[in-house]
Amino acid sequence: MTIAVTSTAFSEGGTIPPKYTCDGADISPQLGIEHVPPGTAELALLVEDPDAPGGTFVHWLAWGLDPAQPNLAEGQPAPIAGTNGFGSQGYRGPCPPGGKPLRYVFTVYALDAHLSLPAGASAKDLHSAVHGHALAQASLTGRYGR
Repeated sequence: MTIAVTSTAFSEGGTIPPKYTCDGADISPQLGIEHVPPGTAELALLVEDPDAPGGTFVHWLAWGLDPAQPNLAEGQPAPIAGTNGFGSQGYRGPCPPGGKPLRYVFTVYALDAHLSLPAGASAKDLHSAVHGHALAQASLTGRYGR
């Protein structure tokens, strides 16, 4: 088995309910992480919109997730969060400008070492820190449009 990420809120390729967007409560969906590989020191999470008009937009970046308790409940903050594209830390959901539904990719990384990133780090910092330390990764893609 390889690492997997799922959600009770939406299935792979499915529609993200408005509750988890700027049109609703804007809380993070439940995430289940399964089949974490042995030797994982921590998990990291990155939620990006690759279809954003201005280029890839970051909605959530987080790390310090315990591989022994890898699931995140609905609305649960991550232990350490970076700065998202809105300029804040923590989860901010889909908020597309209109038109066709966009993709939102929830990627989980199983890491062989603890990251030494400070809270508020950027997605670029996270990508650099993860490079060479990912034992496995998995993604869950949802869609949302107005």
